[in-house]
Amino acid sequence: MKRLAALTLSSTLGLLPQVASAQSCDWPAWDSYKKAMMSSDGRIIDGSSAQMITTSEGQSYGLFFALLGNDKKSFASILEWTRNNLAGGSLEAHLPAWQWGLAKNGKWQILDSNNASDADLWIAYSLLEAGRLWQWPEYVALGQNMLWRSAAQSLRKLPGLGLMLLPGDVGFDSPKGWRLNPSYLPPQLLARFARISPIWAELASNQQRMLIETSPKGFAPDWLQWKAGGGWAPDSKEGSLGDYDAIRVYLWVGMLAQDAAGRQPLQQHFAPMANLTQTLSYVPESVNAVTGKYTGTGPVGFSAAMLPLLSSLDSPALAVQQERIKQQPPAADAYYNQSLLLFGQGWDEQRYRFDKDGQLLPSWIKTCQK
Repeated sequence: MKRLAALTLSSTLGLLPQVASAQSCDWPAWDSYKKAMMSSDGRIIDGSSAQMITTSEGQSYGLFFALLGNDKKSFASILEWTRNNLAGGSLEAHLPAWQWGLAKNGKWQILDSNNASDADLWIAYSLLEAGRLWQWPEYVALGQNMLWRSAAQSLRKLPGLGLMLLPGDVGFDSPKGWRLNPSYLPPQLLARFARISPIWAELASNQQRMLIETSPKGFAPDWLQWKAGGGWAPDSKEGSLGDYDAIRVYLWVGMLAQDAAGRQPLQQHFAPMANLTQTLSYVPESVNAVTGKYTGTGPVGFSAAMLPLLSSLDSPALAVQQERIKQQPPAADAYYNQSLLLFGQGWDEQRYRFDKDGQLLPSWIKTCQK
């Protein structure tokens, strides 16, 4: 806790990107996101299915975007809906359920009660950083509680690997091994949590090992396995393909601070994806992590997700993908594409950065009234 406020305001401001006041105080993309997909009571709606589902992932992203937009009202609304509908009224006592929507019985209810650890981490992170940036101790306390509850339910010590956070509490371990998702553990978040406890630093080290060792050609898989006998193996269900989950690996890696631990080896390791994007003039929809074979053209959200890595690597493909986003913007209610857009384009517009310790540096600190 003593290090939560370690960055003084002056040192924080020195690290912030230089952006225009009007740009950073007014975020049209977030306004559009809310208008198209957020209910009046704080539910982020994925309208791509008949069940009109809401996921803990969507709620976690909504919290992060609200923080980036300095939108305290939306943040509180999203948090309250999550607490009341996904966590049985108490985020202190329960991790949020993964999926909520219209059930076959015609009722709006939880459809899948398992937790999703990536959403748990994003919610915990957003609470910790909202508490720090908005000086709201209750958010800090709740964020820490969620972080430890996530560890208690989903953290495992895998033989030959060490500590690893499973994608959820139930269904990801068996006598044959453990099923993992590389995109579920953004390095920035783990660095932030390492300020609270060294177990998260150990997890960060194991996560970097997973990212590098399971992508031999520089392409990340969606899912993989760690075998009980030791060693990585293709996922028994999805094989070695990387597409709609894996795209987030390049996004997280691309947004690492210049002086963040592991930044250079990670960005250089995944440079083949940037190079392939440059060669094709588009981001492929799917790439096999083992063979490097690619298929399809990724949606425009993939272009947005690649912006930070292309920028960090000074790739000529950056301008091409920026132009694609301008010419082919995602539909206003396309939940996942819009989420990738706010992450990737928001970073590209210098609306936020992470420091080397994973702390959030939103541009509004320097240019807007809180």
